[in-house]
Amino acid sequence: MKVSCLIFFVLFSLFAIAQSTPIPKKKLVVVSSYNQYLTSIKTNSDNELIEIKKAIPNIKLDIRYATNNNFMQQVMYKQARAFARKPVVESLKKIQKELNKKGYGLKIFDGYRPYAVTVEFYKKASDKNFVANPSKGSKHNRGCAVDLTLIDLKTGKEITMPTPYDSFLAAAAAKYKNVSPEAKKNRDFLIAIMGKYQMNVLENEWWHYDFSGWKKFDLMDIPFEKL
Repeated sequence: MKVSCLIFFVLFSLFAIAQSTPIPKKKLVVVSSYNQYLTSIKTNSDNELIEIKKAIPNIKLDIRYATNNNFMQQVMYKQARAFARKPVVESLKKIQKELNKKGYGLKIFDGYRPYAVTVEFYKKASDKNFVANPSKGSKHNRGCAVDLTLIDLKTGKEITMPTPYDSFLAAAAAKYKNVSPEAKKNRDFLIAIMGKYQMNVLENEWWHYDFSGWKKFDLMDIPFEKL
């Protein structure tokens, strides 16, 4: 009986120690070295950040963060360019091709976002639910997220969606029900065709799409000027 009590006491003590010992936080790795980035491409060509407009010439760009027309109300990018990892761009090519056959096209608002910009967003955003926490980084920082909408090829104008881009309204959610039938139809059409090519909508932003293989890519903090 004494032996059993002793074993129990030892096991209980070990359990208590384990519970009280803080779990070490995993250090956030952010690649800021351009040479390190180039080395990663040699290891795996999928790591390349490709300029979307050069890969898909007929795609439209509206890089809001290179202007004052954004929720920050200030210029965040020195250049109005959009990049994404190679597999993401390959998906966008297929999506654009299918959309063009239906009379539509993509307009890109944002792609790869340097980590330093995400830090600034989090500092100043009034609603933290719509910006990534720098402690984890963003899929934009990995080059695996794009913000976009649909345009009519004939007019070049955006088609009706539940909200404007970067809206903090509840209607911005991907499954928000209280929207017009036209907006719902267009939103759901975009979500479906993006999902078909491994680009999954973010729950609270109908315009934001994450590449399904994002986990294998590093967070990046390399400015557009170097790419």
